[in-house]
Amino acid sequence: EYRWAEGKYERFPALIAELIASKVDVIVAAGTPATQAYQKARTSIPLVMVAVGDPVGTGIVASLNRPGGSITGLTSISPELEGKRIELLREVIPKLSHIAVLWNPKNAFHAIENKEVETAAAALRMKVLYLAVEAQEQIGNAFAQILKERPGALLVLADRVFLHNRALIMDFATKHHLPGVYAYVELVEAGGLMSYGPNYGDMHRRAATYVDKILKGTKPTDLPVERPMKFELIVNLKAAKQIGVMIPQSVLFRADKVIR
Repeated sequence: EYRWAEGKYERFPALIAELIASKVDVIVAAGTPATQAYQKARTSIPLVMVAVGDPVGTGIVASLNRPGGSITGLTSISPELEGKRIELLREVIPKLSHIAVLWNPKNAFHAIENKEVETAAAALRMKVLYLAVEAQEQIGNAFAQILKERPGALLVLADRVFLHNRALIMDFATKHHLPGVYAYVELVEAGGLMSYGPNYGDMHRRAATYVDKILKGTKPTDLPVERPMKFELIVNLKAAKQIGVMIPQSVLFRADKVIR
């Protein structure tokens, strides 16, 4: 059974209800909003979460080592990850003093991430323009604010709304010569400048090992939540040329992949 919300979080309750009605043995859900929607369904069917930002801070599990309840899986959490992304932007654009941040108020983890952004930006003396986007229909308003306020770079937090609308967002960034750093490599493949974060594709593959263990009788509470082992830096030199940005050798040397 497979369900896709197409970046529309209001669809989660109905989709989860369908899976529960189908009497599946285990559910796999990607992201914080989908996992929290499962929690609200109050079902005993085990859930393997994938790429949930802070499962402890958002109340999804009791702890990473002993999740408790019927949820376990993989988290994308890492202290100061947004800070590292902002530092990357400053390294590429030394005079950068103003950034725009796309975030989704429906994603509980973003409230935590915004605090990280604020701390990192303050340390680098950067001004932050927070742009709340809950659905595709609101992206145009965010673009209008960017054109009005003229920030020097864009930070897009990890969220399925932004992943689903990556072509729209990256086309805007390219058209207006707006450099950015993103959580997903897919945004870079769609024309973005840089991404820095865990390998989400690998995390989804790793979820299969959790499903296998649960189907063989292991309880979710006995399976510790797995954290990323490695973070990848992807740089798009083609995009850099299009928007007129020079990527320093110091950044290129650290890149795990360079798109030319």
